Amino acid sequence: MNEQTERRVTLEKEGIAELEEKKSIFIGRAKPVANEEEAQSYIKEIRAKFPDARHHVWAYRLQGDVVMRCSDDGEPQGTGGVPTLDVLKKSGVSNAVVVVTRYFGGILLGAGGLVRCYSKAAMLAVREAGVVTMEKCRCWRLTCSYSEHPRILAELPKFGAEIGETTFAERVALFFTVRANAEQNLLIRLREMSGGTVEPEQIGEIFLPVREEN
Repeated sequence: MNEQTERRVTLEKEGIAELEEKKSIFIGRAKPVANEEEAQSYIKEIRAKFPDARHHVWAYRLQGDVVMRCSDDGEPQGTGGVPTLDVLKKSGVSNAVVVVTRYFGGILLGAGGLVRCYSKAAMLAVREAGVVTMEKCRCWRLTCSYSEHPRILAELPKFGAEIGETTFAERVALFFTVRANAEQNLLIRLREMSGGTVEPEQIGEIFLPVREEN
């Protein structure tokens, strides 16, 4: 299995954290995203919700280091966007966006102070969102006879497959998701059980949290 394409480290949920430095308020928000469009949409959403803030510094990282963008949003160059992006890189988090909103308190913090505050607000938001390792799983659809259905239903969990929707018509149509490391063994087993009559069809992919090994 190719770890780089089959697994990724991202955020579990949206996280929000706040800190104050010399009357300036920094509010960090971190969120998992699937693509650049979602990241930009989230940035626009935060801008629209908090138009009275002085700055909305942001950064996002997608597909490892394939896509990385950041903005100081009016702060001195290199004091906001790059430190925020560095938090994502150092934590190994990808497919995520961070926006740090600043309400200026009237006291200048200096370049070093800004770097520290934006880094800390981003780090706290990422921590609040939760870092999780996801692995790619494939989604499948199979059809079988009513007589085969109970045996297949009992077999799928043995390979860690997660069973989804099931429909009953002339034949049973069953949807399931299975992780990459068990996929081939499960497909072989289904063919053996059915004498080759059950041949699942791949219908998509999804990322699910990595299971803890016992």
